[in-house]
Amino acid sequence: MDDRRHWVAALPMYNVSPALREDWLALIARVAAVLARGRDPLFLRAVEPGATHAQLHEFWRRPDLLLSQTCGYPLVQGLQRHVRVIGTPLFDAPGCDGERYRSAIVARADGPDSLADCRGLRVAYNDEASHSGMNALRHAVAPLARGGRFFAAALCTGSHLASLDAVARGDADVAAIDCVTLAFARDHLPGRLAALRQIAGTASAPGLPLVCSRHASPAQSARVGDVLARVIEAEPALARRLRLRGIARTGLAHYAPVAHMARAAVAAGYARLA
Repeated sequence: MDDRRHWVAALPMYNVSPALREDWLALIARVAAVLARGRDPLFLRAVEPGATHAQLHEFWRRPDLLLSQTCGYPLVQGLQRHVRVIGTPLFDAPGCDGERYRSAIVARADGPDSLADCRGLRVAYNDEASHSGMNALRHAVAPLARGGRFFAAALCTGSHLASLDAVARGDADVAAIDCVTLAFARDHLPGRLAALRQIAGTASAPGLPLVCSRHASPAQSARVGDVLARVIEAEPALARRLRLRGIARTGLAHYAPVAHMARAAVAAGYARLA
């Protein structure tokens, strides 16, 4: 068994406001306090992983990572060699069903009425390695594409909030937004959504997995999941602000639908948003 005692954590994926960032840090602090007690203490500290694609992917590969969120798409595209899946959060948000979630396809209020109407328009997406912003949307568009194309242009924005802003400004016409991000935006940044509406949704898939390094033992991974579940139950006000109802005990096999959606789009001749 790994006798490592000192670990790091970050829950960076849904920090759409300073208040939410503080609540995610509070969740880590409460988990850390429980893990530090008892005969076999684990010492967990929150760190800032950075916000860029490269920084996050480097962080998820840290050997001393005991708790973080990643995205299902990088998980099945290679990250699974470096991490264990602790579980999947159960979010209370429109578009979530148990541990599964989907993306909301949004446009301006005066824009297209359906995904089919977006042919020849411009799409914004947050990242090439995003399931909710790219992979799920690619899967939805693939049956509509002709000769590998559907949109007139594709704009990579760097984040879901930036994609929302790009559509609202008119720099793009449509984007797919993680439904949990969208719910948090409604809670904290309603003005960013005033000019937008949902016109469709993607197929559902397991939500963002909670992970730890493979340098953590299976017993340590399970312990973190147990502690998280207990903290969520014991802190109803914090859980409510974070829209958390609990943790589903999932594993890598649960994320097969994410890989299937990627393969289906490629098989249909639609390998990239275009």
